[in-house]
Amino acid sequence: MLGVALAVVAGVCLPWLDERLHNDFPPWLRDYLFGGSSDAARAVLAAIAGSLITVTALTFSLTVLTLQLASSQFSPRVLRTFNSDRYVRATLALFLATFTYALTVLRTVRTGEDERTGFVPALSITVAFLLTLASVLALVLFLSHLAREIRVETLLNSVHSAADDTIREVLDKQDLGRGDPTDEQSSDLPEPPADALPLSADASGFLTSVDEAALLRAANDTDAVLLIDRHPGSSLIAAVPMGAAWPRTGEPFSSEARTRLTEDVCKAVRTGHERTGLQDIAFGLRQLTDIAAKALSPGINDPTTAVHALSHSAALLCELAQHDLGPRLLHDHRQRVRVILRRPDLEDMLDLAVAQPLRYGADEPAVLARIATLLRELAWCTAPDRHPPIVAALARLRSTIDASDLHPAERVRLVGLTGLVDEALAGRWPHHRTL
Repeated sequence: MLGVALAVVAGVCLPWLDERLHNDFPPWLRDYLFGGSSDAARAVLAAIAGSLITVTALTFSLTVLTLQLASSQFSPRVLRTFNSDRYVRATLALFLATFTYALTVLRTVRTGEDERTGFVPALSITVAFLLTLASVLALVLFLSHLAREIRVETLLNSVHSAADDTIREVLDKQDLGRGDPTDEQSSDLPEPPADALPLSADASGFLTSVDEAALLRAANDTDAVLLIDRHPGSSLIAAVPMGAAWPRTGEPFSSEARTRLTEDVCKAVRTGHERTGLQDIAFGLRQLTDIAAKALSPGINDPTTAVHALSHSAALLCELAQHDLGPRLLHDHRQRVRVILRRPDLEDMLDLAVAQPLRYGADEPAVLARIATLLRELAWCTAPDRHPPIVAALARLRSTIDASDLHPAERVRLVGLTGLVDEALAGRWPHHRTL
């Protein structure tokens, strides 16, 4: 829309400038400007407009085809990656702007057959020619870009980069306040009483973001403690509780305070019709797991893609393991807990990354081997107090290997890989064994 608007402005202003400066162009510039008659000018502009609208339709078709292929081959949740591609947007904007500009300039060409004198906007037509050359170059680059973007390696890297951005935006900032002596452990968090005020969203959808400042302000204004036990990415249903609030002092809420608190929480919790990576730290892993599960489906049967997706999942899990994934606590000025925000912990994230590939790839040794390596890498990157989820996942992997119909040599290799996970859990990384 911005490209079309700018094209209309340029298509109006440049012919006006042409008419004012027609006889004042320096000789060296006239040699490069359009020098044809009004009929030739009309033919050139009509050819540009006609060809550009055709190329634009082709570009739209290729984009839609790419989205369809990505949805069926990888996952419907990766379409956001393509929709946010600025290169595609810029290419379409250039094509539509050139088409609009050519039509706008075409209306200013006069043949001289009526009462007005003939007029050929040489500068404007030259600009249209240059825009056409730029569009041709953009089309070639667009096709190359599209072929590169649809490759699974590029797609996995894009999902990984977006997930890294979310981790830095959400967890890195929140970790700056960690280490405060007033930070409670999860087991010491206040529990809502039986008569706590239930809190619910005013619209169904996915929880996309939480305004922490607004929640803290609402808790302070009503002298309450708030618990939001859903995290970004969770599905919310209108009128179904997503949390609770209770008075800090034990005194019951007034009717006015209950109403105000409920309204403020509804405004602070935003829902949408789809998951986004704005505050959802699990969204990237969800996309990678979807790609792995789709690759392991009988219709596609591409275990190599699943292995690559698990490699990216391993990198994200190791990054997440460096952060405190416990509940997010917000304190008032007296360092009293006012707001408790639930977040997925390492066990949740590990289950998200491993459970489905382990189920659908139970008979594929390459997938089982990559899951064992993932657990080994994660065990090495985590502190001993965070090992229980890894130990549980390792036990699940071993039971899957035992139940699978594998070649004896493959089974020996997988058993050896699970032994390396035990080594990593013990803080050892033997280099002499290659499996």
